[in-house]
Amino acid sequence: MAIQPNHFYASALKHADQNKQLIFTTGKTKSLQINAKASNARQLIQSGAIQPFTPKEAAAAMKEGFMLLDIRPIWETEKARVKGSLHVPLFVEDRDYSAITLLKKWVHFGYIGLWTGQKFTMFNPNFVRQVEAAVPDKESKLLVACGEGLRSMMAASKLYEGGYRNLGWLAGGFNRATEGDFPEIEGNEKLQYATIGGVSYYFLRLLLLLQAVGKSD
Repeated sequence: MAIQPNHFYASALKHADQNKQLIFTTGKTKSLQINAKASNARQLIQSGAIQPFTPKEAAAAMKEGFMLLDIRPIWETEKARVKGSLHVPLFVEDRDYSAITLLKKWVHFGYIGLWTGQKFTMFNPNFVRQVEAAVPDKESKLLVACGEGLRSMMAASKLYEGGYRNLGWLAGGFNRATEGDFPEIEGNEKLQYATIGGVSYYFLRLLLLLQAVGKSD
């Protein structure tokens, strides 16, 4: 049976998500905020206020006037990004170095960072203002995208609250993209693997190698 890298990645994310619950005492508050944003975004998508697009539909949407807004953190966009897309991160690295935050970072690294390569982050407090600076016309068509679809769902909700009304959402995120879905990719990694980092990245490379060897036999 062929090895499916996407299945491997989903398993890695599940492993990381299960361990997130052990990390910090203030994590419940952050989790409630994320869940509330995601729930609001789902309602907006179901009502038609935000239009979902699959990766295969994204290129056509961009030809029809949608600007691709990539809200992934910079360490993901540096690996791979769609040429011509606008980058405004929803989450940024938490640079607080107080004793409590350092402890959280240390535990985060042990449970999540080492495995996934994801840094300890916080909501970007200037997210909407940065989008407004880049796209001041709130009637502009914005297709909001991330790696898996959850972060972009929250970002679309925040933009809707900020007055943007022609919003699209990349369902499933870049991880669901296949070769040819987007016309031109910049960076050294495949777009669908750009979210993967840490130890899991090396497991992925090993699985891809084994898959290639299996096909050649």
